[in-house]
Amino acid sequence: MLLALAGGVGGAKLAHGLSRVLRAEDLAIVVNVGDDFEHLGLYVSPDIDTVVYTLAGIANPDSGWGVAGETWSFMDALATLGGETWFRLGDRDLATHIERTRRLAAGTPLSDVTRHLARRLGVAPAVVPASDDPIRTFVATDEGEMEFQHYFVRRHCAPRVSRLSYRHAAAARPAMVGGQRWTAMEVTGVIICPSNPYLSIAPILAMPEARAWLERRRFPVAAVSPIVAGRALKGPAAKIMAELGEEPSAVTVARFYAGLVDLFIVDTNDGALAGEIRALGMEPVVLDSVMNSLDDRQRLAREICALPVFAESRL
Repeated sequence: MLLALAGGVGGAKLAHGLSRVLRAEDLAIVVNVGDDFEHLGLYVSPDIDTVVYTLAGIANPDSGWGVAGETWSFMDALATLGGETWFRLGDRDLATHIERTRRLAAGTPLSDVTRHLARRLGVAPAVVPASDDPIRTFVATDEGEMEFQHYFVRRHCAPRVSRLSYRHAAAARPAMVGGQRWTAMEVTGVIICPSNPYLSIAPILAMPEARAWLERRRFPVAAVSPIVAGRALKGPAAKIMAELGEEPSAVTVARFYAGLVDLFIVDTNDGALAGEIRALGMEPVVLDSVMNSLDDRQRLAREICALPVFAESRL
């Protein structure tokens, strides 16, 4: 069993590639829940939905999130009534949030709800929320502290970031998969997808059990840099790094994962950074990591799975 940690569009792309080159029973994808929030009375899980929609082949190909061919009658009607429209919920996407909210209100854990929704959409590998307990990312900015979605969507990442916090993570526990927590699963390796380390992976690692699981690992762990040639391929990772006083680079991402990973995968554009990465105690691996197509996703997934440390993973 290979386990992937993911969140956001970049993470969903590699998770999709892995799902195409591994058997369903040989892959589990643990997804960030720090972005989750309640909106218009509905429980919304943006990262889970991005991963599920991508693996189901129905994600919007232009944005990477939401559903392809979406319609917006609900939002148009809501605007007419003077409702909140800053976070747009498409008509098809809305059905996901309504059904999730209904099941959660009936007492079903988020992990079971996610498993049901993923299966209904034809997703075969296990997609697992990082926790069934609430974890919420808050962003301290020059405009005050705000919930992540208010920073990311409502303010379009414009405020200057000074700190990030992951509320309730210290008390949260990893979600259950097949009667056990995902940190208790027998895995042959872990891949940290090219997700924003501060927004998508840090909320997972803020759970004491999850971080300790990686620190005492008895399996190989590889992380893929979401920063290529000093720029984020998607999202505000580079902007946040700069505002936190860090250089936007693959080395900064590697430093974030120091002590937790064995291999650090950088793009061919950043091959010259190999020495700095090795000095952090991890082995650099240089691959073409930019995924502009389905073929790219599958190629990168195959190349990672073919690394000697992951030889036990079934292709």
